[in-house]
Amino acid sequence: MSHAEDHEGTRRDFLYYATAGAGAVTAGAAVWPLVNQMNPSADVQALSSIIVDVSGVDVGTQISVMFLGKPVFIRRRTQEEIDEARAVEMQELIDSSSENPNKPGTDAADENRTLDENGEWLVMMGVCTHLGCVPLGDGAGEFNGWFCPCHGSHYDTAGRIRKGPAPQNLHIPVAEFTDETTIKLG
Repeated sequence: MSHAEDHEGTRRDFLYYATAGAGAVTAGAAVWPLVNQMNPSADVQALSSIIVDVSGVDVGTQISVMFLGKPVFIRRRTQEEIDEARAVEMQELIDSSSENPNKPGTDAADENRTLDENGEWLVMMGVCTHLGCVPLGDGAGEFNGWFCPCHGSHYDTAGRIRKGPAPQNLHIPVAEFTDETTIKLG
């Protein structure tokens, strides 16, 4: 093989690689808008987390906020409510699993459903797990927690289903304290 033939092979290889690279870039540029359209829009991303000021929530009261289009109950429980929830045996519960994303793999014990280690702050989705109604709170129902009058689901002071057709406890959203008076949802 002569030196000239060796040079042609290198040039040919370079042209193949350059053409393949240009084709890959062009294909990527054509596909990217299709992939990018599947990302959430800016208004949805802005609503994916909210900050809630809880400085005005007194012990024994709750507030409701909208998060991702659903109500969220933020309750500052009394010591009596905490004690009542912690006295419940797990075998008494209809749903003894826990869906708390802050404490995955845990059971429905009261300690695993609250936002703080003292058990004073309970944050949960305000949507009945039966058919999506909004339960009444502030000591409603047979277990002094929440009651869904639509079909008769009774939840206790930890938001756990105790009686009625609802199959699951009230769900716990991702939440955390950012400081002493501010909770971040999402």
